[in-house]
Amino acid sequence: MDTKIIKGKPVADRITENLIEETKKLKELDIVPKLAIVRIGENPDDMSYERGAMNRCAKIGIDVQNIVLQGDVSEGEYIEVIKNLNDDKNINGILCLRPLPKNINENKVKSIIDAKKDVDCFNPINSAKLFEGEKDGYAPCTPEAVMKILNHYEVDLSGKKVVVLGRSLIVGKPVSIMLMGENATVTICHSKTENLAEEAKNADVLVAAIGRAKMVDKSYIKKGATVIDVGINVDESGNLCGDVDTESAIGIAKMITPVPAGVGSVTTSVLAEHVIKACKIQNNIN
Repeated sequence: MDTKIIKGKPVADRITENLIEETKKLKELDIVPKLAIVRIGENPDDMSYERGAMNRCAKIGIDVQNIVLQGDVSEGEYIEVIKNLNDDKNINGILCLRPLPKNINENKVKSIIDAKKDVDCFNPINSAKLFEGEKDGYAPCTPEAVMKILNHYEVDLSGKKVVVLGRSLIVGKPVSIMLMGENATVTICHSKTENLAEEAKNADVLVAAIGRAKMVDKSYIKKGATVIDVGINVDESGNLCGDVDTESAIGIAKMITPVPAGVGSVTTSVLAEHVIKACKIQNNIN
């Protein structure tokens, strides 16, 4: 079987083109959408995502304010920064780069960020809206990027068996809810699942978000399945790789996303889309 490599760039480009037009219309009304990115310390993963978000926003015309805090920032100081951004009428979206240091209680912070500005589903209000299927909230950007890719490449989900490897609040759980919203039959697997490879091999669509480099090989993949690799890891040679051993999947999977140039390349476009949405809601624009 020929395996099609389904890249994220065409999906991201289509979203970006639409957002450029949206931003032009807002600027004609003297409204400039603006995102605040809050980063603690110099974590390379955070800095890489921050750069990607800034580049995407620059292409679209979204202003970005970077708030970089010292690694030893206190919980009180961090919360004060978030509160100030909540109150700043020029800020439409707030992105808190996570995970936060251990001295800052994420459960406390997530309830403080304004749900209307929470463009990456940190606040429990947005999590609840996702669960309830309400459309005025904000889903986590990475799971939504997964859904955008599946839609772009016309992967039929209705009635199909989907296995999600991973149960995190950032990817596994929310993407499962979104998949069920498209009438897929979803099984969530994790590190404690018995016969993990056997469960995965039942899937018409396999979403790998378990966080282990190249763990998913051909023994996990049903012939003709679509494989979405959400993992971002570094292999033994120091190269970026996903959770899926792509070479092993070639010839078995019908379609597969690469790492890099797959899901990650769509995530910043979804983030920008959320900022534009927040800006329009805050300015009472339909």
